This record gives sequence, structure tokens and C-alpha cells, in this order.
Amino acid sequence: MASASPIPSPSPDPVSNPVAGSEFSGTPNPFSQPALPLLRTPTNTVTKRVFVAATRMNDGKTTTCLGLYGALQSFFPRVGFIKPVGQRFVDVQGKKIDEDSVLLDSIFQVRVPIESMSPVAIDSTFTRRFLEDPEAQLPALEDKICRAFDRVSWEKDFTIIEGTGHAGVGSVFELSNARVAKLLNSKVLLVSPGGIGRPVDELALNKSLFDHHGVEVVGAILNKVEPDKLDMIRDYAGRGLSRLGIPLLGVLPVQPALSAPNLAQIAEEIGGKWLNGRRGGAKQRVQRVVIGAMSAKGIVDYLQPGTLIITPGDRDDILLAALASAKISGGATIAGLIVSNDIKPHPKLAELLAMTDIPVIATKEESYGVTSRINHMSVKTQPQDTDKFPIIKQLIADHVDLTKLIATV
Repeated sequence: MASASPIPSPSPDPVSNPVAGSEFSGTPNPFSQPALPLLRTPTNTVTKRVFVAATRMNDGKTTTCLGLYGALQSFFPRVGFIKPVGQRFVDVQGKKIDEDSVLLDSIFQVRVPIESMSPVAIDSTFTRRFLEDPEAQLPALEDKICRAFDRVSWEKDFTIIEGTGHAGVGSVFELSNARVAKLLNSKVLLVSPGGIGRPVDELALNKSLFDHHGVEVVGAILNKVEPDKLDMIRDYAGRGLSRLGIPLLGVLPVQPALSAPNLAQIAEEIGGKWLNGRRGGAKQRVQRVVIGAMSAKGIVDYLQPGTLIITPGDRDDILLAALASAKISGGATIAGLIVSNDIKPHPKLAELLAMTDIPVIATKEESYGVTSRINHMSVKTQPQDTDKFPIIKQLIADHVDLTKLIATV
């Protein structure tokens, strides 16, 4: 589980009043509902909703939710969001709030109570506490989720419900994705990595649990497909899914920018220390990682924007090549330098680097170990990744049949 670390509070949370004569005028105001009796289902039956689940971790579920939220605003003026059960949380004014809820609120300013967007946070002792007294715990958790849904959906036209992992995640405390979707009377959209055989198999497995709980799967999105395979995947995966009764609503091409880490994320991953260029370089996006094991002549071809060079700090020739390139171009021509093996540049070279905008990070690890850790990073979208948001929104708008999705929920 993520440790709770303080972050700035989101924007204020206004409580609106029902509009006379609106479709919500007959719906109880969730902000003034009595605490008892405990709810077993939301009071809101008006707002359209869809539960977004994935076949496994890092399938692009959160990216899909972000893109859906932005794209659906072209259809509905008022869109809500909730992640009923979250496993990775941060601290917001003393409350454990799922990081995906914080992310979406920071981008779109949803303007509902942030704690309602993340009613249940699974900390390290949650499961044990539940199992000690499940008969008392479960009704209270169900009530909390239902009331949170009513609040985030109050006077909203459409609410996106983000699940946590695959259909069965949360079964140990009786709040699996399938069961929560049933609790909230929501149909389901599944997200899976691109392909034909494996995605169809995994989608079939997940659908079986939703079917068991009486929840309809209205479609699937296949993510991270190579552009030259889009038509083939759409055709054959679509045929396979059709045989399972799952409409293929979208095939998303891989977007390198969305999986590219920035230097701040890399520095945190490798436990690096900034030596230069942190202010301007922290958000620098890394598209390519090169180990500086060749001669200075060989490194010249790699001195390009988006390239991160990893080399021991005593490779003066490579550092001088980067300095010369920066001087010729009038600025940093690479994403940055990581000096490895706990060897820092010569003091004179450090002075020259300080006169440039080249980001430099030092680490105790050797070059190949650092490269391996960077290549295996799981890159999550963060609130400061403003360059990614337009890409994500356009990706969903261009490649998902939103009209069909809306019609089925």
C-alpha cells in the first residue's frame, strides 16, 4: 500500500440545491439524509453511470477514466466520478483519499466532497479488521459507498465509477468489483491490453464473475495496440468478443508519451540526488535511455531531445560531448544525464555543467542496474503531467464509440 503523504487540499466542495422542476427534484438530497437506516442501494436512480474495471493491473483503467471524463463532457455538462474502493492513497486534510480520485479532481475540478470520491481506502490492516467482525463491517461499508455515490452523482448527468483491478479484487472483504458494481446498480466497461487470444480469454474470465453477480458487461476497450495492428486487432478481437456477448467499443493505439517517465519520477525510482537543472528538468520527459559505454564519438548520434544518458561520473569525454552539444545548440539537447557508480563529475566539469540547463542526477547504482530499473518502471499519470491530459482526452474521443456506450448504460 502507498504510504500516506500530505498533499495540498483540492478546491472547495460546494453543496448545491436541487433545481426546481429538474429530474433531481424527486431525489432525496444526499447531503441532508439521516444516518439511519443504513443504505443497501443508492437513492439516486436518475444519473447514468458506468463501472470501469480492468482485467489486471496497469491495463490503462485510470487513463481510460480520465479520457472518458474529459470526452463525456462533450455530451453531458455535469459529470461525476467515484472510486469506491482504493488501495493507493494519499493524505488530504487527515483523510485517506485514493490517489486516482485526487488526480481526476486536480485536473477537472469535479467540485464534490473529495472524501465522497474515495469512500473506502484499503490500508495495511483493513482486511484483518474486516475479518474480525464482517457482519458488522460489511453493512457499514456498503452504506458508506452508497451515500458517497449519491453525493458525487447529485445533480450530475453521468457518473464514472472506477474499479480497482480485475473483477475479483476485494473479494476477501466482500467488496469485489463485481459486487460493488451490483451494489451501485451499474453496468460495466472492461479494459484490457491489446491482442487477440489472451485479452479475449481474460475478458471472458472477468465477465463470468460479473455475470455471477447479475451485472451486465456492456463493452470492452483494448489498450496499447501498435498503430499498424489496429485494424487487425479490431477485426479479430471484435469477432472473438462478439461470441462472448461483449461489444468491442474501442481499440486504443499505444501512445509513447503516456508511458514516458519524467526525470523527477526517475530520480525517485533510483534514489538519485540532483546535481544540476532540477528546476527546469524535473518535468523533462524521457523517451529513450542510452548507456554511455561507447566513445565520445559514438555518443554524438544520441545527443537528441528526449534521450537520457547514463554513464559513470568519470567519463569526462561523454560529459564534455554533452556540454559541447548544449553550447552549440544554445540549450540542453538531451533530457538529462545520470552519473552512476557513485562517481561524481570532476569539480571543473561540475562547474561547466552548472552553467547549462542540462539536468544531472547522481546515483550509487551501476549503469546497467539503473537502466533496468527505469525500463521496468510503472509510470502513473500524476497531477503535474499537464502535457498528457490533452493526449488522453483525444485518445478516448477518437477511438472509443462513446455514442454506443452512452446508449447502453
